[in-house]
Amino acid sequence: MSAYFVTGTDTDAGKTLVTSTLLATASAQGLTTLGLKPVASGSRVTPEGLRNSDALALQVRSMPPVSYATVNPWAFEPAIAPHLAASEAGQALNLGDIVTTVSATLAQTPRDLSLIEGAGGWRVPLNDREDFCDIPCAMGLPVILVVGLKLGCLNHARLSAEAIVADGLTLAGWVGSVVDPDFAAESARFADNLDVLKRTLAAPCLGVIPHLEQPSPETAQPFLSLLPLRPLETL
Repeated sequence: MSAYFVTGTDTDAGKTLVTSTLLATASAQGLTTLGLKPVASGSRVTPEGLRNSDALALQVRSMPPVSYATVNPWAFEPAIAPHLAASEAGQALNLGDIVTTVSATLAQTPRDLSLIEGAGGWRVPLNDREDFCDIPCAMGLPVILVVGLKLGCLNHARLSAEAIVADGLTLAGWVGSVVDPDFAAESARFADNLDVLKRTLAAPCLGVIPHLEQPSPETAQPFLSLLPLRPLETL
């Protein structure tokens, strides 16, 4: 089984689109998949309980199917930083609890490819003492970085990559995701920015997703590849 932690250069960098597309790509190759979003804020109230759209997208791409609670055990309604949403709900996020739950899920639900999606960027807080990045650090997971392609992305991407490596983890790959179509409008300058990222990020590029009118795993799949993640026995 291959498991990775997916983080982004910022909120709305495109983590869920990338994660669900990589899972869909693996499924299309006949591999079993699992997408986890352990903590999610910005959830809606439903008759079944709180449901987060990102977590639902990962649930759909988990094959064989799993329950929503498996994908997203900690859901909060307000669309704010998760540690603040948890506090408002009278709960406290705890690294030990999350690592125990995710580790048990991976052990009990073995898949060819498992992707654990974080929240926001690398240093988003879990609580007053712990951050989301402590999850992959505690589990020793390699990391896939989603770079939201916009003005400022070079700094955000390079600092995030440096932090991942400084924390003792492997940056297994990165994906570019065009979040600002104007940024990509000037093709020569856009290409120059991509060249900088490819030269300075010490990991293979899994692809670059352009700005899509209807973003989905189906429309994004032609732009991503699992091959740069080799060597993976299952891929």
